Amino acid sequence: MLNPTPIAKRLDEKGRPYFLWDLEMTHDEFVVALATGTDTQKAYLVGKLMRQAKPDDVFEYVTLAEIGRLWHQAERHLGQTREFWTWLLGRWEQLGYVQLNRG
Repeated sequence: MLNPTPIAKRLDEKGRPYFLWDLEMTHDEFVVALATGTDTQKAYLVGKLMRQAKPDDVFEYVTLAEIGRLWHQAERHLGQTREFWTWLLGRWEQLGYVQLNRG
């Protein structure tokens, strides 16, 4: 069971999610970019989301299938969280929950 951060606590006074602390991008702009951006843009944003947000909050924005589809491009943006996400998604892949695009 996931326990995401309530949206009111996820946003600062400018409407910027806590995980975008270093970008001038509102929550609404982030959601639109995830929906309409190129795969390269989406992979960067998904990687940033996975790197900066609580894992439960990640799934408020992207599906497991979308992460799997973008994995090859997104994993380079994970920084120190790469090991965690590689382990977690690798386990879910073994269980048949996701297929990771490895390029």
